[in-house]
Amino acid sequence: MLVEITKLFGIKVYSHKGSFVGDISDVIIDFDRGSIYGIYVEESNPDLVENGAAISIPFRMVKSVDEVMLLKSFPEKVKVKST
Repeated sequence: MLVEITKLFGIKVYSHKGSFVGDISDVIIDFDRGSIYGIYVEESNPDLVENGAAISIPFRMVKSVDEVMLLKSFPEKVKVKST
């Protein structure tokens, strides 16, 4: 899947079940491999992610990218790790 990085910012991310996860706020690059490692969602959907916390999603979890990004899978509910 060939994607121009600048076109990813602001794209809406959806789970494999069609639930809105959030908007892409940043892209995580693997400079050693010259590829996208993941995407960063600063404000996620609080129905899916506890407290609407920021999350990163490995790019290997992406099924397709066009006007929206569709993930191959996503947990029913993501809990935030307490420190």
